Amino acid sequence: MSSASPTSPWNVRRLPRADGSVFLVTGGNAGIGYFVAEQLAATGATVVLGSRNPAKAENAMASIRARVPGAQLSAVRLDVADLSSLRTVPDALGVDRLDAVVHNAGVALDDPPRQETGDGHELMFGTNHLGHFALTHWLMPLLSAAPAARVVTMGSFAAKSERLDLDDLQSRKDYRPKRTYGRSKLAQMHFGLELDRRLRAAGSTAAGTVASVVVHPGGALDSLTPSRPPVHVRTTTARLGAAPAGLLLQGKHAGAWPAVRAVLDPAVRGGQLWGPRAFGLRGEPHLEPVWANLTDPTVAARLWEASRDLTGTDPGTLPG
Repeated sequence: MSSASPTSPWNVRRLPRADGSVFLVTGGNAGIGYFVAEQLAATGATVVLGSRNPAKAENAMASIRARVPGAQLSAVRLDVADLSSLRTVPDALGVDRLDAVVHNAGVALDDPPRQETGDGHELMFGTNHLGHFALTHWLMPLLSAAPAARVVTMGSFAAKSERLDLDDLQSRKDYRPKRTYGRSKLAQMHFGLELDRRLRAAGSTAAGTVASVVVHPGGALDSLTPSRPPVHVRTTTARLGAAPAGLLLQGKHAGAWPAVRAVLDPAVRGGQLWGPRAFGLRGEPHLEPVWANLTDPTVAARLWEASRDLTGTDPGTLPG
């Protein structure tokens, strides 16, 4: 996937080349996903921005091209909140293999009331987790066709203090937006680790040499993020006001670093968790111990079965 030596020190500002590789970033038109796409584009790879808004995707590609001369970019319409639309994504990509997908797209609600996707799933759980679960199923043939593909799942530090309620995954009994968001991201992270366990168990018969890695961005704030107009504009007032927060947190450009490393670094292995070095909140990406609330394979297996039933897909097997 890259030309870097496994023993080379990692440098977030001097990434290894990845010419000839194809990477898909869901939600690549804004936020952390935009910076993942921008940084990967600098490696010579073809980067596909998955977005539900074609106009925003065009703006993001124009911004990347302004900073990365010769960037090889394309966009595909992709809405992880719409399960029935996801089966068409592989054909829309127009490629014969996919070297990595970064599951970054997501939604967070700050206030009640509870909302649902068109499929009838709680919006945050359905978008952040179920959509990526199903998308992985449909992408598996393209991932399996690559020499050593990676599924990189973007979790959240907000998930670290949460526990899944397997009897109320859709928050029908007790809906609190911040908790529901944290649990939706926890479900994503459980999925990424369980996917790797299942891929290892399947060996080369079901899914080639695909590895699944989980990452999180730490504390990534808009106010600490450099401007990328029209994708993101940081005002002087916002920059000055956020200066104290910069001691503990970081911008979304830095929040992208763990995902970029998980895609490119040949030393990264499936089943690992990568995040910022300083207290898990800011700094260069490093390997973290898997959080205690992610270590129970029974919880992950029950979540997998529920997700399979809710989506009608199973990423551990190739689509028929």
